[in-house]
Amino acid sequence: MTIDASNSVPPTAQAGNSSSAANETLEDYTLRYAPRSFRRWSPAVVSITALGGIAYLADFSIGATIGLTNGSLNALIGIAVAALVIFLTGLPIAFYCARYNIDLDLLTRGAGFGYFGSVLTSIIFATFTFIFFATEGSIMAQGLRIGLGIPLWAGYLLSTLIVIPLVIYGMKALSKLQVWTTPVWLVLMVGPVAYLIYSQPKVVSDWLHYAGNSDGGIHFANVMIAAGVALSLMAQIGEQVDYLRFMPTRTAENRRSWWVAVIAAGPGWVILGALKQAIGALLAVYIVAESGIAGASEPIQQFISAFSLLMPPWLALTLAVILVFISQIKINVTNAYSGSLAWTSAFTRITGHYPGRLVFVLINLAIALTLMEANMFEMLGNILGFYSNCAVAWVVTVATDIVINKYLLKLSPLRPEYRRTMLYNINPVGTLSFVLSALLSIMAFFGLLGDTLAPYSPLVAIVMALVATPLLAILTRGRFYLKRHDDGIAEPRFEPDGTPAAGIYRCACCGVDYERPDVLRSLALDDVVCSLCMITDSRARR
Repeated sequence: MTIDASNSVPPTAQAGNSSSAANETLEDYTLRYAPRSFRRWSPAVVSITALGGIAYLADFSIGATIGLTNGSLNALIGIAVAALVIFLTGLPIAFYCARYNIDLDLLTRGAGFGYFGSVLTSIIFATFTFIFFATEGSIMAQGLRIGLGIPLWAGYLLSTLIVIPLVIYGMKALSKLQVWTTPVWLVLMVGPVAYLIYSQPKVVSDWLHYAGNSDGGIHFANVMIAAGVALSLMAQIGEQVDYLRFMPTRTAENRRSWWVAVIAAGPGWVILGALKQAIGALLAVYIVAESGIAGASEPIQQFISAFSLLMPPWLALTLAVILVFISQIKINVTNAYSGSLAWTSAFTRITGHYPGRLVFVLINLAIALTLMEANMFEMLGNILGFYSNCAVAWVVTVATDIVINKYLLKLSPLRPEYRRTMLYNINPVGTLSFVLSALLSIMAFFGLLGDTLAPYSPLVAIVMALVATPLLAILTRGRFYLKRHDDGIAEPRFEPDGTPAAGIYRCACCGVDYERPDVLRSLALDDVVCSLCMITDSRARR
């Protein structure tokens, strides 16, 4: 049944829906295309909201850790290498998700992995969110201990519980939080660092000449060790596009602002991230010179030292704690939000049951709290170095499928597909490429391919994904991308220029109205069904 698009309103769940879908506005279209009726924000608001999520202070710890270990020059080159790789792989992903209003999980399904194959990457992404939630929660707990005398265990608990009310209401609440807190965060972060460099210019020279555990020279192995830790942030693009999927439709009028927002909030996040890592290394070297090594990798200590140059110790401590608090809230609502989307997607596909996003908000937070209580912060460098192998293998595989398999080889469908019966359960192109890349890079990381190759495990993942993804597409001739080529509805899903179509259709299972990209005709029911009911309603799964 087709309904006039001009009369459309945001769909809401109805009592007794067979799909058991919760209120879609509250759920932010967790497993779906984000419809035009919901995307009412300007490109600037979406961009600021997405960039607000990268206010995390883990970058300062990462920069300090790799700088103190590998020396400043090796760390800086490693940070630059990682930033370049992250930017280049993030650009096509950000464009696709913003253009077609889907998240990275939905994109991954049709970009080489298949319907169930992409469950692997959902778990990889969910792991990213709770690792970094635990990292940021640990940083906040350190601030609460120093500023208010709260024990670490209680700080861990408080940093977990405080985000729950904010993350429940999704994009509507998060957009307001990020927009209003960003100016304060920028002033508190940039101000003391700028004054430190202005008042003590020698600190820059000391930082650049810091040798760490190396001999002070530039060594490719040290550069790649540093890059490997920084590349653990590669999966951050998943969190960025969780916001970018709400970009308004690209038009001739908003084309410039649309592209600026997508580039800035998509791959552009890494520019600010790399700067924060460099600043973290600088502040760590400054602390080492002033007071020794203790606490040099902790952001709370770094900013107490920087603020102390401007003001009395009590005020420096207060502002440093405020900065830590704001930063932790800004990023951990994003970690909790994005993690809940990833877990919900994986669970719903495996079980055919949709429990709602809130359940997995709590599960993700429980895992993060367990990591914090286990003091994972002390092993941060090793954890991130290992995790980066999986993140790199996944993201490079998806980006390669978009750029090479879709545009150059034309073996992968140009328009994204994520609906269940349209896809094969497993597409060997992306799935095998990811598994092979991740497995070989992890083996290299642990020295199983020889000690010489161990520092270069991220390169192993990059090269294998770049080679295996198009090679497997050629060998399979692209036949495992689409199971069906016609979804049974006469109206095209996309307009001639690629814009998602705006026609409205009522789902025969749940009785809710959805836009054209999110529906298809069920062969079993011979009627239109939404993408979520195709998963959760056994009557429609054909």
